[in-house]
Amino acid sequence: MPIPEDVTGFELDGDVRQELKSLPKTLADDVARNLVMVARLLDSEPEEAYQYSRVALRLASRVAAVREAAGFASYMTQRYSEALTEFRAARRMTGRVDLWPVMADCERGLGRPERALAMAGEPEVKQLDKAGQVEMRLVSAGARSDMEQFEAAVVTLQSPELASSAVHPWTARLRYAYAEALIAADRGDEARDWFAKAAEADTDGATNASERLAEIDGLEFVDALDPEIEDEAAEAEAEDETPAPAPAKSRGGVPDEREIFEDEEDVEEFYDEDDLEIDEDFDGVVPERSTDAKA
Repeated sequence: MPIPEDVTGFELDGDVRQELKSLPKTLADDVARNLVMVARLLDSEPEEAYQYSRVALRLASRVAAVREAAGFASYMTQRYSEALTEFRAARRMTGRVDLWPVMADCERGLGRPERALAMAGEPEVKQLDKAGQVEMRLVSAGARSDMEQFEAAVVTLQSPELASSAVHPWTARLRYAYAEALIAADRGDEARDWFAKAAEADTDGATNASERLAEIDGLEFVDALDPEIEDEAAEAEAEDETPAPAPAKSRGGVPDEREIFEDEEDVEEFYDEDDLEIDEDFDGVVPERSTDAKA
């Protein structure tokens, strides 16, 4: 996999670089540069990030940071079985528990929500920091929804963190998940307020709370930067500026609704021979048409 020349490997966190010092320098540099590419592409181009992670994994499978990066790349590309294997390996190497929620979510991805719920009750959850505990709560609620236990999902998300007015990195996602759980539980009248609260806290665009709120309110978002929309607007404006053809006028200046035919063939096609006969006795006065006459 090609790597841009400006990628040096020093972009990694100090802790990761420290782990790579167990490798020969040239090898460590190669692994570091691949890990930088994984981090750069993980959100925007996850499939490419996955390819770089596999290179790093082939070069240094005994480094925990490499296994963790490979796990997230697999997770983002929905390769949940691979992701779970890599996360478990990283956890064995480090003894850390911070990967516990994402491991549980892999179980959901594999169609095993009951295992995710079982993990939510394990002692490891108590060792998580506040952000980790919120993540675990989100995974648990998702597992409940997977099992169509919608009211239970609502209850799972009800917590001091949800009720707090303070805004944290996970606040918008928690409020959004609660609003979606309310929708699933047929409590849509309560969901609108929580979508609004999620949108208020979502300064980084982590959710589509604003769009969901607009759907409920019957509004439609238009991307002003969308080139297709710009082209359509330009075409509409051009049509509006095209002058309408002036109505045909009779000799007296009164608009004539009859169609004007310029081509002789059109004339012949429109009129039959009877129409072209001239009444020499016509005095110019058109008799009134009977109201019973049909067009």
